[in-house]
Amino acid sequence: MRRFILGVSTLALTVGLTGPVAFAEEDVTLYRVFVGDHEAGKITAFDLGEPDKRWSFETTGQVKLYSVDEGAAIVAVQSNNDVVNFIDSGISLHAHGDHSDIDIEDPKAVEASLIGPRPFHVIDHDGKVVINFDRGGYSEIVDAHELSDGELESTRLPQARAHHGFAAPIGKHWVTTVASDAPVEGDASPKRVGMQTVKEDGTPVGEVATCTGIHGEAFSGAFLAAGCDEGVLTVTAGSDAPTFKMLNYASDLPAGGKTGTLLGAKSMQVFLGNYGAKGLVVVDPADEPHFRYIELPFRRIDFALDPANARFGYVLTEDGSLHQVDVLDGKVAKSEKVTEPYSMDGHWNDPRPRIAMAGDEIVMSDPKAGLVRRIAKDTLQEAGTIKVEGMPYNIAVAGGSGKVHEGEEGHDHSHDGGHAHDKGHDHAHDHGDEKVYKGYFEDSQIKDRPLSDYAGDWQSVYPHLKDGTLDPVWEHKAENGDKTADEWKAYYDTGYKTDVERITIEGDVVTFYRDGQPVEGHYDYDGYEILTYEKGNRGVRFIFKKTEGDEAAPAFIQFSDHRIAPEVTDHYHLYWGDDRAAILEELTNWPTYYPSSLKADEIVHEMIAH
Repeated sequence: MRRFILGVSTLALTVGLTGPVAFAEEDVTLYRVFVGDHEAGKITAFDLGEPDKRWSFETTGQVKLYSVDEGAAIVAVQSNNDVVNFIDSGISLHAHGDHSDIDIEDPKAVEASLIGPRPFHVIDHDGKVVINFDRGGYSEIVDAHELSDGELESTRLPQARAHHGFAAPIGKHWVTTVASDAPVEGDASPKRVGMQTVKEDGTPVGEVATCTGIHGEAFSGAFLAAGCDEGVLTVTAGSDAPTFKMLNYASDLPAGGKTGTLLGAKSMQVFLGNYGAKGLVVVDPADEPHFRYIELPFRRIDFALDPANARFGYVLTEDGSLHQVDVLDGKVAKSEKVTEPYSMDGHWNDPRPRIAMAGDEIVMSDPKAGLVRRIAKDTLQEAGTIKVEGMPYNIAVAGGSGKVHEGEEGHDHSHDGGHAHDKGHDHAHDHGDEKVYKGYFEDSQIKDRPLSDYAGDWQSVYPHLKDGTLDPVWEHKAENGDKTADEWKAYYDTGYKTDVERITIEGDVVTFYRDGQPVEGHYDYDGYEILTYEKGNRGVRFIFKKTEGDEAAPAFIQFSDHRIAPEVTDHYHLYWGDDRAAILEELTNWPTYYPSSLKADEIVHEMIAH
């Protein structure tokens, strides 16, 4: 059942300074901080670089804040007041391969809200925000991109029994936590026993994967991970159903510990989790050893992963020290005292600092001092303090860096978003020589290109074709072409088809992911080849040869992206195999990759707008 929830929000806005933000066309870095009060029903927002510019949002009670949809929206969960409010952060980022655009406005409350018994866990993944209602026995699924439109579209996923859990999208499927059907007394929550694949209407599919006391979840790479009494349960997408695998805690981990909070890295496939009161674990979901333990000098208060450099995490301990954790080395790299001690004795919800990442800084609420502290992430030295009235507690950050275009209304998506292959479909590209992109150029214009032109984290568009997400593209092409929408879809089904759902390129290392399993090779430039097509236009394949790496990694990879000289790409078609000459003859299958940071609907927009 799909429902549109409208009406007056309980989230009222008081504005300190209003009006749209205007800049000349330039690179801008802006981080906006949202702070929930521990006692009062209030959220304070301010720009980190201009903290006197503030906005205030009234709530009915204490909030837990989540930054979702790449920071475009803030979710304010009021568990004790049975309501979830939403804020359009006013900052939205649009990735375009070689750069991002940033749109900046004042934050504003979304007029609609979700009301239900004890909302708690929030998951933000694949364009969906999922809120679990612990005492309602269901999760609400919200389209992340609709939160700024004033209407809140929600789909309910029922669970077999109300419990403290979560539901999450995984590929084309859904999974949800499962509670025991044993009776409980009073307000006690049923015992959590595992996770199960379900349809979007909550109908169970398959068996329950055991995960006693399941709690905490995160996504990284191809994996969803959740903490259990036995270990960490991982889930990967499959063509027919998700695959579950238990990573049992290693025998060398301290006895009696478990993981109940997990953070997932974006730029590499790894998790950082808690383990016992004084420890962290680095979790590698694919390769052994799956766990590396990091002992802390005091009990842990809060921790965060750096989204810009996932090698480092940051953890605050009760002595008031902030520690930089090297995820790759599995150790504490440096430590500095940043605040007075906060004991972990007492209730879990007592006022203690919370931390979040904001570019080159860590922002930390300090409830006793009534401050938000700015801490440089490289030195762990305080860069400044910001006075926040009341008792600042939970904290979330939106923002980043991008180009601002003065005078634009909305965002210009007219960049290269094409999806044609080397045979020469027409593309209207806004950058570079349009004749080159259509395949008409002189040999003298061709220049060697480095692998760094293709660096990044890339997703295959084939899954989006198979699940119907790209159907609007085929309908659009049918309006102007000589094929029906179904014929276009069949044509691109052949072109896009691949079982490599993700590729990462860093330095000379190219990593290919099939069903979440990586193989990698080191590649050196091996020149280019010019291909001439039936209609007379031409294309250039830039070729790289494997020098070392996994045996399963292809000997040659060949890039085609409609460019013929050094330029950072925003999408590409990739050909691979062990026979250099044979690969050049492939003209019908051209697996196509867009940045993994792009949501599915953004890819659709890019393709249609070209």
